[in-house]
Amino acid sequence: MEMILATKSSTPIIGQLATVMGWIMDGIYRLLNVFGIQNIGLCIIIFSILIYALMTPLQIKQQKFSKLSAIMQPELQKIQKKYKGKNDQASMQKMQEETQAVYQKYGVSPTGSCVQLAIQFPILMALYQVIYKIPAYVGSVKDILASAVTSITGVSGYTEILQQFITDNKMTRVQLVMDGSNATSNSVTDFLYALSPSQWKTLAETSQFSGFTDTLNSTAKEISHVQNFFGLNIADQPLTYIKAAFVGGSILIAIAAILIPILAWATQMINLKLMPQAAQQGSGDAQQDAMMNSMKTMNTVMPLMSAVFCFTFPVGLGIYWVASAAVRSVQQLIINKHMDKIQVEDLISENMKKMEKKREKAGLPPQKITNQAHQSAKNINKIEKGSSNTNVETRAKKVEEAYKDAANAKPGSITAKANLVKAFDERNKKK
Repeated sequence: MEMILATKSSTPIIGQLATVMGWIMDGIYRLLNVFGIQNIGLCIIIFSILIYALMTPLQIKQQKFSKLSAIMQPELQKIQKKYKGKNDQASMQKMQEETQAVYQKYGVSPTGSCVQLAIQFPILMALYQVIYKIPAYVGSVKDILASAVTSITGVSGYTEILQQFITDNKMTRVQLVMDGSNATSNSVTDFLYALSPSQWKTLAETSQFSGFTDTLNSTAKEISHVQNFFGLNIADQPLTYIKAAFVGGSILIAIAAILIPILAWATQMINLKLMPQAAQQGSGDAQQDAMMNSMKTMNTVMPLMSAVFCFTFPVGLGIYWVASAAVRSVQQLIINKHMDKIQVEDLISENMKKMEKKREKAGLPPQKITNQAHQSAKNINKIEKGSSNTNVETRAKKVEEAYKDAANAKPGSITAKANLVKAFDERNKKK
């Protein structure tokens, strides 16, 4: 897998967010350095805790929507069953109106969940960028490698030398980015950051770099110290340590390496178990039930896949997965306790107030008045529809019968008097 570490993301929004998060990460590193602690692994853990703590309000909003969604689901499923197989425009419109009425009843928007996810997604992607590309965003780490990068790029033909080194050492996680005929300084930084302690030693022994062997050795010592996390180099793969154990490497280090994928799987499974689950009963809709089953399968497979990936990904990325899942689990426990104290009625009332404020700002009438107006319009339409569908022949027949009844009216009745007036008018017209 290719790894471009020192090159920042150019994706809109994600790139900007990653830059800001990089400042935070670098600030954490500098703060720890004040206390004599230089450890990127610890920075990753603290960084994950901080970012997910700041995202707590978004998580709470998401959980509130999920809580109401679980209550709404039977009503929505009932509407879906009601109009199942009806594809005409009138039925589709009625289905949409009834569905919208359910959302209005609970004071939520159909896109409420999407909005929260849309906000969280770029934050999480930016977070991943920072963890995956440490030298690009953490200036303190890049500075450690700066002198070695300057020395290497000053050697004639350094690009070909490094490329041969990458090939000989089977470094599949890094590539050289070219600027014309030479590799960029950022890609050289990437190359150095991805080196294992043994590869640093080999690089220092390269004949073309013999003039600054001390610089390479001192840089290797400093960066290895920074990258060390309980005996593991965060730039190495857990699989590397496991393989080394079979040829005389440390068994304890191999066990520590195996723990990274195991913890990645376990913490994510715990997090999924703590998340509010959707209703388990079938909806009656084959497509919807299939989607639910797919989600269940995904929830089982994804943590397992994370564990598999952890064996071949850098240890630092595995630490992030473990730390973030653990933080989310603690966060979810706190949110669950908070949500248990909230009554559904209070939640609906809160949503209604927020909705009315938004309508007021937009210059719209209160939702209650709007609903009444819509209902009145529906009633009028029903009356008009009923009148327009009246059979013309039936109406004519009723009129004819009324005339006959009038002709046989009882003497002295209002109808009889009306007949006399009618006869008088007809005689005058003839004159």
